[in-house]
Amino acid sequence: MKATPSPLTASRPQANATRGWINGLIGVLIFSGSLPATRVAVQELDPTFLTVARASIAGLLALCLLLASGERRPTRQQLLPLVVVALGVVLGFPLLTALALQYVTSAHSIVFLGLLPLATALFGVVRGGERPPAAFWAFSVLGSLLVVGFALSQGLTASPRGDLLMLLAIVVCGLGYAEGARLSRTLGGWQVICWALVLSLPVMLLLTVALLPPTLATLSAPAWASLAYVSLFSMLIGFVFWYRGLAQGGIAAVGQLQLLQPFFGLALAAGLLHERVSPAMLGVTLAVILCVAGARRFAR
Repeated sequence: MKATPSPLTASRPQANATRGWINGLIGVLIFSGSLPATRVAVQELDPTFLTVARASIAGLLALCLLLASGERRPTRQQLLPLVVVALGVVLGFPLLTALALQYVTSAHSIVFLGLLPLATALFGVVRGGERPPAAFWAFSVLGSLLVVGFALSQGLTASPRGDLLMLLAIVVCGLGYAEGARLSRTLGGWQVICWALVLSLPVMLLLTVALLPPTLATLSAPAWASLAYVSLFSMLIGFVFWYRGLAQGGIAAVGQLQLLQPFFGLALAAGLLHERVSPAMLGVTLAVILCVAGARRFAR
């Protein structure tokens, strides 16, 4: 006779998924400040220098964490996925968004983040072996279409270069998210981002020294604060929660929380940068929140 699972045993996957959504939400809240902070920083710093400097600062902190905790080194099989993570989220996404923000406002670029959940879910299927049901995909695609439709209504031809850079950033970031989440199941959430940063550190330090401006004394306090934020929170702390959430709750499912990132980011852009947030932006954001709720309801 087949044994019936106890209520305690049956509730464990659900509890783990709930923790995943909580960790994922914390990660999204932290990431929401990335583009506004980057927008402030690139007003006074070269985008390429900003990219390598933030990775160097975060990489040095990550190295200290790994040494202090005595973490074991990644296996040979884990090195290639770590390189993919590093290329996607340590180098690719920060550099491409920093370049894009020379041509578009942070409010405009944040709209493209609505494509991240779909990109992450697709890579979750390809790399993570996940198989969400059809209803999940319906809500995911609808949320992404709402964001893309809004971007089209604003006129993407205003800055095709900036928009193309943002689209490329979304692709490499989605791959980095999915690969890091898959690796987190065996290596650990914070260990993945720390090892990816450490692997990138030698190159990033050399580039930071090579691209160092003649003087940093003229940087304003907001520029210094933005550099600190993208280095400490966007590059390190946010990923600790994000990768843990993706590993616990599922790459495709928890990845839908990224649809909320435009809402938080637009609020920051309006409050800190005094950029205009139109009623249409708010309407689209509320609609995608409903899509997140729908995806959460049907995620497996």
